[in-house]
Amino acid sequence: MNNENLPMGIYIGKGSCGIAAGAGKIESLLKKELPSIFIGTKGCIGSCYLEPVIEVFRHREFFTFVQVDKEKALEIIKWLKGERDLPQEYLILDEDEKNLKTQHRIALKNCGVIDPEDIDWYTSPPTDGYQGLKNALKMTPQEVIDEIKISGLKGRGGAGFPTYFKWQATRDSKGENKYIICNADEGDPGAFMDRAILEGDPHVVLEGMMIAGYAIGAAHGIFYVRAEYPLAIKRLEIAMRQAAEKGYLGKNILSSGFDFTLSLKEGAGAFVCGEETALIASLEGERGYPRLKPPFPAEKGVFNSPSNINNVETLANVPFILREGGSKFAELGTADSKGTKVFALTGKIKKGGLVEIPMGSTLRDVIFGVGGGMKGNAKFKAVQMGGPSGGCIPAELLDTIIDYASLAKTGAIMGSGGMVVMDENTCMVDMARFFLDFTCKESCGKCTHCRVGTKRMSEILTRISEGDGIEGDIEKLEELAEQIKEGALCGLGQTAPNPVLTTIKYFRNEYQDHIKHKKCTAKSCKPLIAYFIDKAKCKGCDPCRRVCPFNAIEGKIGSPYQTNPLKCTACGKCVAACRFGAFYISDKFEKSK
Repeated sequence: MNNENLPMGIYIGKGSCGIAAGAGKIESLLKKELPSIFIGTKGCIGSCYLEPVIEVFRHREFFTFVQVDKEKALEIIKWLKGERDLPQEYLILDEDEKNLKTQHRIALKNCGVIDPEDIDWYTSPPTDGYQGLKNALKMTPQEVIDEIKISGLKGRGGAGFPTYFKWQATRDSKGENKYIICNADEGDPGAFMDRAILEGDPHVVLEGMMIAGYAIGAAHGIFYVRAEYPLAIKRLEIAMRQAAEKGYLGKNILSSGFDFTLSLKEGAGAFVCGEETALIASLEGERGYPRLKPPFPAEKGVFNSPSNINNVETLANVPFILREGGSKFAELGTADSKGTKVFALTGKIKKGGLVEIPMGSTLRDVIFGVGGGMKGNAKFKAVQMGGPSGGCIPAELLDTIIDYASLAKTGAIMGSGGMVVMDENTCMVDMARFFLDFTCKESCGKCTHCRVGTKRMSEILTRISEGDGIEGDIEKLEELAEQIKEGALCGLGQTAPNPVLTTIKYFRNEYQDHIKHKKCTAKSCKPLIAYFIDKAKCKGCDPCRRVCPFNAIEGKIGSPYQTNPLKCTACGKCVAACRFGAFYISDKFEKSK
């Protein structure tokens, strides 16, 4: 919506991250103190570390305030009442604005910019929403598919399969009813790209669904959204209702003769339902079990009808392609990987949140450029790409190009876009154990290789991280991993061993330290570490001994204490109680000899 048409007012970033940071309380305060000023809603701008974010539109200019707490809000209120000058110290910093401007946003273009609960923001200039649909309806369905082919768009859900190919296969399949399905069952730890798009710009996904439905010959689309995304579901329902009222959904859309409707299914949160055949089973009311392919969903999908499944980010790119042209999208990226990619930056990173960059950028560009580098200026160690199905990329490969082929060479995958950044204090054995434990618990249990194999791997990793590893454990993990990759029924099971294989490949020494020396290189695994006392700093003042739940601190008041490492569980209560910084972490078993 052009600034000329905007009412003077305050716009609050109310994505899930903003609400979690306190945006709701700030909104209540503003409404109470400024009852005559319009207060609107926007989604997350992607810079989650800046939340809560509020924008004040005044004198045809936006003023963006970040990390707004009650104290800051009261000063902003005084400014709006004319009781003080502009509180510039609360405005967004130039470097943070630069981070946003240096990204190339397509899928995230409107997130944090428009009101996701008002369709007029989406359809008005300069957004011009539903223009891609209007263009598509003037073309034949085959011409639409050809435009997607020109763009080079690949699926952003993990596999990176050419989007046009799936659309073409579904269009060519014979069937009275066809379905387009949006997979919003985002289950990777550390991933929240789909959620943010649905919360911040639901209409762009609706428009992508309608264009895809027109292209493949579907009259109905289904959103499959995990129930843990209540705000995304709420805004999708609002968007569907508004789109129907404006004539973008229903019978004879825009007088084109195209009929299309949408429905929404809430998933129960099973990770395996991110796999398309398991998702289809869930849509049909069955347990989410994957099935053998062929037949592929394009031939026999939901309700035995030809079906096409794309994830949220894939569909969010479609309106741009039909509005600007496939060649415009293909100008970005590399020869094999076109366009942009959204990533969720989490972990030991200064500026966590969502970023969208052109394919062909490097991991260094994202982590040390847009992400601002390591939290606490710690040393970068590795990044987990692609969630539990992905792999771990070490510091020496930080200049790896972000495209499907380059990431695959490292042993990782693009996945849906999760980037979990790790520093020198992260134990890679424990990290592998965490992801393997997740996939083990989320296994549907249908095939033996995944159900039993991941369980055995999880047990071995737990044993190693607790100091009970034995010679041959590494080789046994590698053997089990290869068997699971070859024997698992679906892609989720086949990729489950990736975090283990990549950490063994790049950090084998850490596994060996755990097994041979009962030592955690990162001093992170609690069974292998203990707190010790620097006698030069210890005052013998006793608070540490009193709070220790296991009587691991020994000595007399007035004299330096010492710890019994075999009793110490590294709970950290002694550290919190000590006012002199006398405690330090070291290897339990080496020091206890």
